[in-house]
Amino acid sequence: MAYRRIMGLDVGSVTIGVALSDLMGWTAQGLETIRINESQNDFGFDRLAEIIQTENIETVVIGLPKNMNNTIGPRAEASLAFGQRLKQRFPQLTIEYQDERLTTVQAERFLIQEGNVRRRKRKQVIDKMAAVMILQNYLDRQTK
Repeated sequence: MAYRRIMGLDVGSVTIGVALSDLMGWTAQGLETIRINESQNDFGFDRLAEIIQTENIETVVIGLPKNMNNTIGPRAEASLAFGQRLKQRFPQLTIEYQDERLTTVQAERFLIQEGNVRRRKRKQVIDKMAAVMILQNYLDRQTK
């Protein structure tokens, strides 16, 4: 039986945090942060293609940063557009969206309180940590 992992993404305008599920689809682990340039249409698809192939990804969960009143703002629109581009490039993938309100705030709080991580280091890992929270929330929702 071939196991397939699920990939979680926290898509920003400068970086994409990447997380992967374990082989059973129970837990999320941070993988890396990919630098992108949204204004130049560089979305890190070459690196994502490597991960998708190497890790046998079939589902990608993209964080959807809705406004607090549950509406779709510019960042959520950018995440939806990213998902559409990803689906066009990799039609075999299932693209899912996970409400990610406050995940970046939660990730930063966690890194400050639990990890005692300095500000400079936090900036380097916060997107990856947010991707873990997005994916873990999705995985938890699947098991209910």
